[in-house]
Amino acid sequence: MKFTFNKKEKLKSKKLIDQLFTEGQSVSAYPLRLVYLETSFNETIIAKTGVSVSKRHFKTAVDRNRIKRLMREVYRLNKAKYFNNLKTQYTFMILYIGKEIPVFSQVETKMNTLFDKFSDKVSKD
Repeated sequence: MKFTFNKKEKLKSKKLIDQLFTEGQSVSAYPLRLVYLETSFNETIIAKTGVSVSKRHFKTAVDRNRIKRLMREVYRLNKAKYFNNLKTQYTFMILYIGKEIPVFSQVETKMNTLFDKFSDKVSKD
């Protein structure tokens, strides 16, 4: 798996996002929350992923965009490790629910914890 996060892997469909939040399940590792849903789409990719930061906690777009860039970069670098065992297709939304601007190492450790919880929960089902 390549260390890329191209257009096909980004979650952009309004219908899919609405379905994700109405039918999806979630796991949390503060300050991150992962909402996921098993779906199928025409592409050969394993997952479509989106990231989001609350406007309530971060009023300026500069702060929100910085956090989203950090989350996307951690996801891009570690997605091969996350999806080695997955056979079905998923949609993910990674939400930042903290109140302070994180550093890269903090986001990386929490993202790894988050996807470990996700893989444990999926393997149980």
